[in-house]
Amino acid sequence: MAGFGVAAGGRYDMSKDTKQGFLVQDKLHEVLGHLKDLFVGKDEIIDLMGICLVAGENLFLLGPPGTAKSTTVRELSKLIDGNTFEYLLTRFTEPNELFGPFDIRKLREGDLVTNTEGMLPEASLIFLDELLNANSAILNSLLMVLNEKIFRRGRETRKLPALMVLGASNHLPEDEALQALFDRFLLRVRCDNVDPGLLDAVLNAGWVMEQRTKEEKPQITVEEIRGLQTLTAKVNLEEIREVYIELVHQLRNSGLQVSDRRAVKLQRVIAASAVICKRDKAILSDLWVLRHIWDTEEQREIITNMVNATIATGLSDTGIHPRAAEHSAPDAEELFREVEHLAAQWSDPEATMAARALIKDRLTHLNGRCEWISNDEQRKYVQAPIDKLWNEIMHMA
Repeated sequence: MAGFGVAAGGRYDMSKDTKQGFLVQDKLHEVLGHLKDLFVGKDEIIDLMGICLVAGENLFLLGPPGTAKSTTVRELSKLIDGNTFEYLLTRFTEPNELFGPFDIRKLREGDLVTNTEGMLPEASLIFLDELLNANSAILNSLLMVLNEKIFRRGRETRKLPALMVLGASNHLPEDEALQALFDRFLLRVRCDNVDPGLLDAVLNAGWVMEQRTKEEKPQITVEEIRGLQTLTAKVNLEEIREVYIELVHQLRNSGLQVSDRRAVKLQRVIAASAVICKRDKAILSDLWVLRHIWDTEEQREIITNMVNATIATGLSDTGIHPRAAEHSAPDAEELFREVEHLAAQWSDPEATMAARALIKDRLTHLNGRCEWISNDEQRKYVQAPIDKLWNEIMHMA
C-alpha cells in the first residue's frame, strides 16, 4: 500500500502500550488502504485524512464538482464506528439545520435547550460541504466548533465529541469573514480529476465499488482513534525542532502567513505522521505535511518546493517517510500553456506595472519548476519560451 508503513524509518518503541497501539495503527492502515483501492489517484488526500484523524485537526478539500470529495468522505465515515454529520451549506442555512431546534418542552419551562439528536453536536465526524457558503448567522458558532470543538448556544456550552471536521468547496474565500473560517482548517489539499492515464483504473474502481456494497469492510472505532490521538503528545520532536523552526522562518520571510498559533498546532500533524508510521520520534521527512498549509493556489508549489528542499537536507541520516518521497512532478504541457499565457499578458500594452511585476515573479517560479521536468526534450520544450519571455522582459527593463 502506498503511503504510510513501518518501513518509514525510525525506532519503534511507543511505550508499554506499544503492542495494542500497533494493532490499532494496523486497523487504520487497513481503512486507508481500502479507501485508496476505491479512489484511484487520491492517495495523498486519503493519507491527509488519516493524519487529521490522529492529530484531531481539520482538513479542507478544494476542488471542482465531480472529483469525489464528498464520496471519499462518506466512504471514510462508513469505516468509522461512530456518528457522522454531513450538511451542504447554502447562503440561507440557519443554525437549527446544523445544531438542532430548541427543545419545545424545555422552552415551555423557560429553558433554551437545543435538541441535538442526530445533529452536528453529537457527531464524531463532521463534513461541511460548500463550507464557504456559510452566512453570518452561523459563522460565529462554526468558528467555535472548528477552533475549540465547543458548542455554545445561549447559556448552553458543551464539549463536542468530534474527531475532526472536513470542509469542502470549489473556491477559496473571497472576504475576510470567510477567511477566518478557512483559517480554522490547519491542512488544505487540492482534489482534482485524476491523471488521464489513470482513467481506466478509475472507471474500474468505480464499477467495483458499485458491486461491493455488501462486502465486509475494515472498521475502526472512535475510541481506538482517540487512543492514537493520545499518542501524538508522546512523540519526541526534539530531533526535528531546529529544522522546523528554520522552515517556519523561511516561510514567513517568503511572505507566507504562519502564525504562532498555527506553528504550535502543526506540531500535532507532524507527530501524527510519526504515530501512524509506528514511531515515537519524528523524523525530518514527517515535515511533508507542511506542503499543505497554503492559503492561495499560488502558494502551493512555492511551499512544496521549500518543504521538499528542507526534507532533502537530511534524508541520508534520518530515512524517509513514504509520502515525502512522492512529490508531484511538473506537467510540461501545463507549464508551457502557462508561459504562453504570461507572454500574452506581457504583450498587452495596457498591462500595469504591478501586473508586470507579478508576471516576472511567476515566470521566475516557473523557471524553477522547469528544472524538475525529468524528460530532457520536454524540459527544453518548456525552457525555450521561458527564456524568450525573460529576454523580452530584460530588454524592456
